[in-house]
Amino acid sequence: MVLKRIGGFLLFYVCLFSCMNLHAQKKDTLNGSHEKDSVKLDFVARMQAFAKRSSKSSAEEFAADKAIISQIKTFDEIKRTMQKAKIYLKANLDTPGTKLELEAIDKDFAIAGDGIFTNKGSAQTFRNLTASSKILSELLNKANVRKIKLDTRQGELNNFRYQLDSLMSEPALFKFPTDSATLMKYLQKIKVLAYETNPVDSSLKLASNNVQTLLNQVNMTVFKLQSSLEEIESYQKDMANHTYKREFDNIWAPATYSRPFGEILEFSKTKGLLTLSFYAENNAGKLIMLLLLVVTSFVYLRSLRNIYRESNLLKPDFDGQLVLRYPVLSAILMVLSLFQFFFISPPFVLNVIFWSVSCGCLTIIFNKYVNKYWMRVWLIMFVFFLISAMGNLVLQASRIERWFMLLVSIFGVVVGLIILMKGQREKLREKWIIWSIAFMVLLEFIAITANIFGRYNLAKTLFIGGFLNVVIAILFLWAVRLINEGLFLAFNVYSGQDRKLFYLNFEKVGKKAPLLFYVLLFIGWLVLVGRNFPSFDYLSEPLQNFFTQERILGGYTFSIYNLVLFIAIMLISVIVSKVVSFFASDGQFASGKENKHERQGIGSWLLLVRISILCIGLFLAIAAAGIPVDRITIVLGALGVGIGFGLQTLVNNLVSGLIIAFEKPVNVGDIVDIDGQGGKMKSIGFRSSVISNWDGADVVMPNGDLLNAHLINWSLGGNRKRMSITIGIAYDSDLEKCRQILIGILDNDQRINKNPGPVVQFEQFSNSSIDLRIYFWTKHIGDIPATKSDLIVAIADAFKTNGIVIPFPQQDVYLHSPEKPDPEKTDL
Repeated sequence: MVLKRIGGFLLFYVCLFSCMNLHAQKKDTLNGSHEKDSVKLDFVARMQAFAKRSSKSSAEEFAADKAIISQIKTFDEIKRTMQKAKIYLKANLDTPGTKLELEAIDKDFAIAGDGIFTNKGSAQTFRNLTASSKILSELLNKANVRKIKLDTRQGELNNFRYQLDSLMSEPALFKFPTDSATLMKYLQKIKVLAYETNPVDSSLKLASNNVQTLLNQVNMTVFKLQSSLEEIESYQKDMANHTYKREFDNIWAPATYSRPFGEILEFSKTKGLLTLSFYAENNAGKLIMLLLLVVTSFVYLRSLRNIYRESNLLKPDFDGQLVLRYPVLSAILMVLSLFQFFFISPPFVLNVIFWSVSCGCLTIIFNKYVNKYWMRVWLIMFVFFLISAMGNLVLQASRIERWFMLLVSIFGVVVGLIILMKGQREKLREKWIIWSIAFMVLLEFIAITANIFGRYNLAKTLFIGGFLNVVIAILFLWAVRLINEGLFLAFNVYSGQDRKLFYLNFEKVGKKAPLLFYVLLFIGWLVLVGRNFPSFDYLSEPLQNFFTQERILGGYTFSIYNLVLFIAIMLISVIVSKVVSFFASDGQFASGKENKHERQGIGSWLLLVRISILCIGLFLAIAAAGIPVDRITIVLGALGVGIGFGLQTLVNNLVSGLIIAFEKPVNVGDIVDIDGQGGKMKSIGFRSSVISNWDGADVVMPNGDLLNAHLINWSLGGNRKRMSITIGIAYDSDLEKCRQILIGILDNDQRINKNPGPVVQFEQFSNSSIDLRIYFWTKHIGDIPATKSDLIVAIADAFKTNGIVIPFPQQDVYLHSPEKPDPEKTDL
């Protein structure tokens, strides 16, 4: 088409040129004005008509070319869209899986609704409402996940259909060629495209209908779960607002509703296990972290125990060292007591598992340590707790349970009063336990009264709360005691330069834990006991909202909870990093070279381990707090400006610390000489390192100076060093005999290496003696002073025995007096 258009223009210019020549010839031959005007008018008209026809033809050809290009692009786009749609349709929707999950949700919904929507009984129970609420919340989350997936797929299918419809409606597709042959070919191409598109469009429509059907079912399930949760919430709110409301008749009155107790136990067990499985699945990461913390604490306590055992510091009765008696049990008890607060709103059955395991560990630790009377008291309270906990796992009220609760509460009150009146308080190690037992007696007495007069929920809450308060108090008191002991014992053997390794001044702390520990203990006790009351969630809701409410500062959105979480994770990382420093101790209490070498090996990798802990902690803190990455880049940019202006030295020392950690020119425990400072490497930190010199002082040297100095590391060469001693012997001495004597002395000293062996060389003839020098290698650089001293003594004794003289410098002074002249003979 372009060639035709160019050819037309060339033809036009040829004709125009010919006409102009003809006109010039006519102008020369004809002189009449009339003929001249006629020819001129006829030429202009023909040219204008020709121009119009050419312009119209060119525009039509241009439009045709443009339509062809647009059609090609549209065909290609339709084919690409169909290909994408086919690939997307191959990833079939998990319709059977969705239906099975909906069926499982309906089945679990029936379990959760037992005792609330079905088999209601005379009144609702707080524990059953709580368990059902947790199950329904989890089911709602699962249904919402399916709903989001189906909504996304439905949107993608509709998007493909919309793209195909819009492409098939493109106006360029309906601009047909004027040539009949070209038109037939184009129509055939359209027919093939329609034939290819029709199955894809039908598949998209069918898939969209299937997705919509599933989506309708999921929407109905979501609506049902939301409605049920709202109904349970209204029950819980009404129960919290009417805590003292009577739910049943007096305990001696005939029952108005009866359900087999075995059936109640069965559905309680099923519902309890279901809540536990859901919670464990959602908090698998926390459970793994809990296990890792237990292992880490065990390794720490076992290492501490080994140090005390090797240094003969362990007491037979473990007084003040109870945490070292059973390191694994102490680790479990301490970690469970603290880490359980990281589990947000756990099911009661999980708490029972945590508390039961902790009680079992404490029972074994108590064995033959506490007084027999208080050991029996602890076992009785442990049994009371297990009985009340099992009773609290029963989710629906029954007359059998009410009588059971009444008898156990009466027995608990009697036992508590006996302990309060006749207990051996002078032998009680933790006096606060008396107050918790008194509080138990009060709660159980109120529970008895509420149970008798039909206040079932109040009675059950006080029933479990009374015994739980004693067990939690004892667990926390002893957990704090063990933590304090572990830190205090580590402080006693830690030889690092930081006297406040754990951010606590243990010079002011003895066997009694700091007041802060007891404040945190009381808060934790209050939270764990308060969870059993229906009004706890509503009383704590304003505080939760304060921490979880999102706030805006400039363009950054944050919450107090995220900030606290960030600070807590970083603080834990720093503390763990500092605890790891315990393994960098110089082993002053360790015995044996093998143990010392092992501890020095740990210390050599200490800096890398601490850096890894801090980096992991920073990463987890940023991820947990939800800090955007772009904000981090801004902070890094600001740090770059600070480094450029005034932090070069600090950064140089930090980078030098990393170089030392990876390149390892020096390790903890190495014997070094640095700019005249000789000693042993005590620690390698982030910014500076500590060298313990031979005078007993600790020299703090920045890492940058350490790398830039002429570092002599004797340990890299095997801690060997060559020494020499210069000796002078008399000129009349037997030189070969001297050599043999010296070689024998050197060979008999076990501190001197045999390979390379010692060497005796005669140096020079000096003024008073023949000088010789002995060269020898000591096996360890630390043996040099004693070896040299012993050799001097041995050589002096051997020479004296063999009659070899060691001369000393001396000078003879001769006084010459000339004769005095005779005055009489003097010439005048």
